Parts: sequence; structure tokens; C-alpha cells
Amino acid sequence: MTIAIKPTASGATIEQNGSSILTIDSSGNLTVPNNLSVTGTSPIPDALSTASGSAPSYSARAWVNFTGTGTVAINGSGNVSSITDNTTGDYTINFTTAMPDVNYNVTTGYSVNPGVAQKNTFVIDIESQTTTTCQLYTISSGSATDTSRVFVSIFR
Repeated sequence: MTIAIKPTASGATIEQNGSSILTIDSSGNLTVPNNLSVTGTSPIPDALSTASGSAPSYSARAWVNFTGTGTVAINGSGNVSSITDNTTGDYTINFTTAMPDVNYNVTTGYSVNPGVAQKNTFVIDIESQTTTTCQLYTISSGSATDTSRVFVSIFR
């Protein structure tokens, strides 16, 4: 078998046994026979491709870190367009791009308000999930309460 790279006026061809198997144009675009073509730059692998082990890796579909006291404010987010402050301790997370269905996992965390005793029970209750929103309550010792920071990650 003979493989040859032959320069052309507009790029190059790669031939196998005298037949062209690949064509590269002057822009670096690659064409394969039967109308298959590859153009543009190669994709850059994302961080998940470097995960070790054999278990699959899943990235978050959405995440948000927001201030839940006073005027609610997003401190950082991904795929979250806004937070709606419904009432004390009641928030709705609005997704930029909808989830494929409502079978997603909501993982939460919080930062306790200054002055709130650590011995109090503090819970984040997921009230409802739709493909476009997720409503949650922050509860301290059985009562809805605003909290200084709320952290939410959505996985599906």
C-alpha cells in the first residue's frame, strides 16, 4: 500500500494507491470522499474528559449562588436567568434553558445568617420542580426564614 501527500494549487490531497482519500484546502478544511467534510477548528475537550475512573461523569445542568436576604441577588450562576423572591424564605430559580424533564436532582446548601444559633435546625425544602423553574424554601426551626447565601446545583 502506498500513501502519498500531494500538494495542489489550493491545498493538498492524501492518496492511497493513487486514489485521493482526503483533500485539505488552503484554509485547512478537510474533505473525505462521499461528501463527508470537517471544517473549522478542532473542539477542545471539556474538563469531564479528564475525569479518572470508569464511572461516568455528569456536569451540572444549572447552578446558582445567591444572596437570600434583603434584595435577592445572584452572586454567580450557570443556566439560571433569575431568582424570584416570592416571600420570606421562598425562592424560585428560573432556568435560562429548560430541563429535559422534571426528573432532575436538586442539591442545596446554605450559609447561616449571622446571629442564628448553629444548634437550630436549618432545612432547604424543594417545593416544586418544573422544566423551567425550581421553587425552594429555607426553613429555620420550623419557620420560613431568609438566609444570607443559598447554593443550588441541578443534575440530570
